[in-house]
Amino acid sequence: NGLVLVKNPHLDLMEEDVLYHLDLGTKTHNLPAMFGDIKFVCVGGSPNRMRAFAQFMHRELGLAGDGEDVADICAGSDRYAMYRAGPVLSISHGMGIPSISIMLHELIKLLHHAKCRDVTIIRIGTSGGLGIEAGSVVITDTAVDSSFQPRFEQVVLDDVVVRSTELDKDLAEELLACSRDIPNFPTLIGHTMCTYDFYEGQGRLDGAFCSFSSEKKLEYLRRAYDAGVRNIEMESTAFAALCGLCGLKGESCPFHLL
Repeated sequence: NGLVLVKNPHLDLMEEDVLYHLDLGTKTHNLPAMFGDIKFVCVGGSPNRMRAFAQFMHRELGLAGDGEDVADICAGSDRYAMYRAGPVLSISHGMGIPSISIMLHELIKLLHHAKCRDVTIIRIGTSGGLGIEAGSVVITDTAVDSSFQPRFEQVVLDDVVVRSTELDKDLAEELLACSRDIPNFPTLIGHTMCTYDFYEGQGRLDGAFCSFSSEKKLEYLRRAYDAGVRNIEMESTAFAALCGLCGLKGESCPFHLL
């Protein structure tokens, strides 16, 4: 029926669901009135970038005003920033799987409590490219882990739960088709590799610690490329897994800066 689903029976027993890190709650805020008509959610790491994106969407949608005074809905928290432009929410998620995971749990509950329907969520941001032109946009078909496997491993109590990381293929193709109308942005569909670390986890040689040679790094990156990986970042497996669990139509479109 298009509703965003939560799968937690304990929520029904709670007098109030407080979304701690978003500074929102089911008693303190009228979530259906505030968010019930949201159709698109765009998330990215930086609060400043997501504010700029909300201002961009404000102009693109032709909304009243210039959008420069767009308000941070989560201003009472210093964890995340959230902005609205018509039916579009723009939210920061910080860096790495733990940070985006916390935000997504609370965002999914927010959309559920607001009775949102048919929501599309897209992650935008930066990534390291692999064998592609600088400035390229990678539309992720599947998020993979550091072993190039389409899975997200979450430790729940003392069990390792493995979740699928497939993203919406139709949405990926739709976004690729849209890209053909925008010049100067090379766009492709490929696998995105998600790591738990920016330095050692991504094979960088310039961290505080490094236990491998440049030859070993290049051999690993070649294997990643041969497995279909076209870019590397630190959030996509958690993003794909959690979107899949709640029925959100999701896609990740990081762009390669370097």
